[in-house]
Amino acid sequence: MPKKFCGLRLSVASLMVALVTGGSSYSARASRTSESSGSLATVVIDAGHGGHDRGGIPGQRIAEKDMTLDVAQRLRSVLSASGYRVVMTRDSDVFVPLPTRVAIANSYRNAIFVCIHFNATQRRGAGGIETYFYSRDSLPLASAIHSYVVGGAPSSNRGVRRRGFYVLRKTSIPAVLVECGFLTNPTEAAYAQTASYRQKLAEEIAAGVRGRNSVASASYIDQSKVAKSERHSSKRSHKKSTRKKKSLSKPSGSEARSGSIDREA
Repeated sequence: MPKKFCGLRLSVASLMVALVTGGSSYSARASRTSESSGSLATVVIDAGHGGHDRGGIPGQRIAEKDMTLDVAQRLRSVLSASGYRVVMTRDSDVFVPLPTRVAIANSYRNAIFVCIHFNATQRRGAGGIETYFYSRDSLPLASAIHSYVVGGAPSSNRGVRRRGFYVLRKTSIPAVLVECGFLTNPTEAAYAQTASYRQKLAEEIAAGVRGRNSVASASYIDQSKVAKSERHSSKRSHKKSTRKKKSLSKPSGSEARSGSIDREA
């Protein structure tokens, strides 16, 4: 449960989290101590997808939601062992809307937000690790995490990228989204299905969190203008349709994609 009790009333964000997580005792303990934590930041870990949203593309054999949750839980264990306060946006196979994930992240001060995903595309040969950020103050965190994950993974380096994914542009704290490889790539999918590799990913992401102030900011590919163009184009197409208005309208918590993966909502 995020944040803290204010008298006898829960915040709106707290009520939303309670509904989707069942009032996780772990999150509750983290919320009570986050405001009083010292130099160590609170880390909000967001396992992508969940519940009816399995992630990936139609026909994809491996459910992304399972892989992201496993890595997120392993990351929590590693960071907790290092003394960090950790909050999970989801800790089971439940669907959490994007606004709720953002509300959880924004309810903490002195915090960072790490969103875990795996990539997918129709082209089976596509592979590699990429890390996204949006706000400028998130670049050091993205650079550090990307450096460690790429250094510890056998996959290719697809670079650090700036793009306005919902959970990145709506958060008020440093936030990154890590694409831990392509589940549609046979080799990377095989890696992802081994517990040892998922543990390795968690450990490298944790190393990036710990080293976020000591790794030089990386050069990056700016895709923010492309993302804005796609959103505007989508809105224009939506307005032209009258008969299919409801079917074209995206749920507030959807993680829609274009290109290989587009998490604009």
